[in-house]
Amino acid sequence: MVSMKHRAQILAYSGTFIALIAAGSWISIPLPPVPLTLQTLFVLLAGVVMQRYAVIPVGLYVLLGAANLPVFHNGTAGLGVLLGPTGGFLLGFIPAALIAGLAYERQSAKIRVLGLIAATGAIYLFGVVWLAYSASLSLLQAALLGVAPFVVGDAVKAAAAYAIGKRVA
Repeated sequence: MVSMKHRAQILAYSGTFIALIAAGSWISIPLPPVPLTLQTLFVLLAGVVMQRYAVIPVGLYVLLGAANLPVFHNGTAGLGVLLGPTGGFLLGFIPAALIAGLAYERQSAKIRVLGLIAATGAIYLFGVVWLAYSASLSLLQAALLGVAPFVVGDAVKAAAAYAIGKRVA
């Protein structure tokens, strides 16, 4: 059972993380077909701070974008974005938040690090599968386009989420 204070905290954190993920989408380096943004950092941080409840703001973020609020990369919105080449990565944010959040319910640093890695892997998995399907690419081609350019940056973002988590969680 969740207390009223905890519900209020979840609500406040949810609004904050929706705003942070949306703001992170504007910090973008356009790499075709998938831009490099700070969204993944804030998705991972939501898991770090909110634990299993991180699926709430991340799921709402995706729903808001699907409902045509301009919260996706560079102010894009709508089902067209979710059906386009980046859609799988955006949908992958939801299981990623849950994976990171469940890992952060444990005290073990090893589990937390593995959770952040697995969360990033979930984003890649959803993204690559959908990119391959939507752009008629092989899985290898989709991985080369949708993962290879981002591995280093995403490792830095996961490390940053871990470091910030040590201070706030």
